[in-house]
Amino acid sequence: MLRDIFAFEGIKKRDKIIALLQIVAIKTGSELSLESVGRDLQISKNTVEKYLDLFSKVFIIYSVSGFSRNRDNEITKIKQWYFVDNGNRNAIINSFNPLNSREDVGKLWENYLNSERIKKMSYTQNFVHDYFWRNHTKQEIDRIEEKDQRLSAFEYKYRKAKSKIPTEFAKSYPEASFEIINKENYLDYVL
Repeated sequence: MLRDIFAFEGIKKRDKIIALLQIVAIKTGSELSLESVGRDLQISKNTVEKYLDLFSKVFIIYSVSGFSRNRDNEITKIKQWYFVDNGNRNAIINSFNPLNSREDVGKLWENYLNSERIKKMSYTQNFVHDYFWRNHTKQEIDRIEEKDQRLSAFEYKYRKAKSKIPTEFAKSYPEASFEIINKENYLDYVL
């Protein structure tokens, strides 16, 4: 996969490309500051952006933007990044341990559900705008879908856990539906 990218784009900084993909893999489902990543890799923010755009065009990763309707306390400028395939993510960080011995189960679960949900919505031609939601007090929702100005919020939990809609989100968007997606109900969500 990477060999084709290197040949196609004539990229000379192979080590930076791999390091960037490793950072994205480790930070899957978290906000990614392009400035910070650029500093860590000693490349410009524009180069980071160019590489991420390239990875998106060849279907390795995709981004999700933050949702807001102009609320001051909501985070919208930083994107979250996901892998189209968890296998690619695991290969990039060389982590193939069974789920019961992994510390990144939550990230794998979130990546899987987001990717499969996007596929389902495409297959069923049920096109929605998709986002994540987070505010400055660290309340968050994994996925927001907006269609016809209606909001549906989804929180992903790998292990069965009680969770409720974040207070600030419920206050700001009382019309939104909210659902927890876990191992018991995920098939309806992705199939």
